[in-house]
Amino acid sequence: MRIRLLPEAERDVEIGSDFYETQHPGLGKCFTDCISIDIDSLKTFAGIHEQYRGYFRSLSKRFPFTIYYKLNGEWVDVYAILDARQDPSRIDALLQSPRTTD
Repeated sequence: MRIRLLPEAERDVEIGSDFYETQHPGLGKCFTDCISIDIDSLKTFAGIHEQYRGYFRSLSKRFPFTIYYKLNGEWVDVYAILDARQDPSRIDALLQSPRTTD
């Protein structure tokens, strides 16, 4: 499987990294590195995760974030990487907003 991050998912990582960097210097990079490892694991484990609102969702191993993705042939398209501590209705709204592959 090959991984493709949509621009919105890349932006989600930037937002998370910025947040953690303000909490403690260097933690933003740690967040980005951990999320990258979690995303990379989808090459092996894509499709085994629980589905939610039409997306597979994989939980990050270290941070309270969820990776929302879909399978598209040989591709794993990552649509969103969201803080799991948000109000569920906000997560639903973000997942329903236009997030498409190019």
